[in-house]
Amino acid sequence: MSTNDRIVIHIFTRDFRLQDNPSLFHAASCGRVWPVFIDDHDYDPYPAGGASRWWLYQSLKDLQQRLSGGLSIFKGELVQVISELVERFPVQGVFWNRYFDQYHRGQEDQLLKILQKRGIAGRNFNAALLWNPWLITKDDGTFYKVFTPFYRRGCLSGPYKPRPVLQTPSHLEMANVVELDPGLALDSSGILPSHAWHKKLESYWKVSEDAAHQCLQQFIENGIGDYKKGRDFPGKKHVSRLSPYLRHGQISPSQIWDAVDDLPPDDNVAHFKSELGWREFSYYLLFHYPHLPEQNLQPKFDRFQWEQSAEMLDAWQRGLTGIPIVDAGMRELYETGYMHNRLRMIVGSFLVKNMGHHWVEGERWFRNCLVDFDLASNSASWQWVAGCGTDAAPYFRIFNPVTQGQRFDPEGIYTKRFVPELARLPQACLFAPWEAPGLVLQEADVVLGDNYPRPIVDLKSSREVALEKFRKLSS
Repeated sequence: MSTNDRIVIHIFTRDFRLQDNPSLFHAASCGRVWPVFIDDHDYDPYPAGGASRWWLYQSLKDLQQRLSGGLSIFKGELVQVISELVERFPVQGVFWNRYFDQYHRGQEDQLLKILQKRGIAGRNFNAALLWNPWLITKDDGTFYKVFTPFYRRGCLSGPYKPRPVLQTPSHLEMANVVELDPGLALDSSGILPSHAWHKKLESYWKVSEDAAHQCLQQFIENGIGDYKKGRDFPGKKHVSRLSPYLRHGQISPSQIWDAVDDLPPDDNVAHFKSELGWREFSYYLLFHYPHLPEQNLQPKFDRFQWEQSAEMLDAWQRGLTGIPIVDAGMRELYETGYMHNRLRMIVGSFLVKNMGHHWVEGERWFRNCLVDFDLASNSASWQWVAGCGTDAAPYFRIFNPVTQGQRFDPEGIYTKRFVPELARLPQACLFAPWEAPGLVLQEADVVLGDNYPRPIVDLKSSREVALEKFRKLSS
């Protein structure tokens, strides 16, 4: 059989791009490529929520156009779907870019065994990370548990370098999916959520491979120059907003790394690269601790006494806590599918340490609402905020949302944008309206308990309660 007669399946996993796609690149050199996407949402133990599913739908729509309609979409588990395809059609190879969570790794292992038994080439590649997590070890062969040595010694100074960026295959001959199996039509696939709130996301995001590279270029031109300090101020444009594109693979970490590596080295570039390093560390933890999304990495937290209040949790989710900077962050999340990183830490600390609620509640809500939901990053970050991770914030670090607002939103640009009912409050009262004189509230048309809630917790006393609980846990 000649190369032109060979059918090679390329499975799009979380790599919705044609550039720098190792699996697609190698598949193109082996025969006619049959691009396939498998929606295993119903089988995934940690399924993405509606916002991320909206982004997935838009990603597939863009990809389908780029492939001139040549993408087949199926529903089911990886092993089940591919096993049926290779049984029905003369497939010579199956390539894909690998996952790093336990469920999908198990699926991949099963598939490789099935393909081997059938004499079909099966290969997977690393397209989502700069470093393979099993290669980064300490001198004694054990894995790192703290970010800084992991990144500096294991990654930057280690023997393994990020792979070179690959171009779009120069010769990509597509299989005729009509003759094979076109699968489901995207609009009838059930991928686009039925919940209507996601429709507003369209005004905030352009979802495509081209848009990802435009976003990177804008950041390089306008954001990275003051990234180290500017990234803490949500009212300024010094964050990249690349995370949803990176999560869905419209751009690769290698492409981003290469682009910033070409810039004159300074503290801003180094700090941005370290944020890519934190993403690597999150995947590293997920690889070595498969239950990261639901189990405390520090077992002593298993006996922590968490609070439970459906009413308080609902107020937090809806941005009605009565704490303006917290409410601004939660409303940004629900409105745009995104939240500034500084706010993620503030609202996380408030949920876990002021409200006393389990970090898993926050992980689940973020999973539902974030367009950039990433199982590794979301889980590792929540464990960091809660203090129960391997490289966690110390238990006594409890963000004061009033001083955080005053320090990082000094002009109130961000807070007033997402909490417009406080827009007429003077800056001195914006972040603690419950302390404002009655006349000031009246002139600003703010009625606490009516058009803006009173705080659901007392910041000082809730902090003291949290500290006492953490102290007992540490004793």
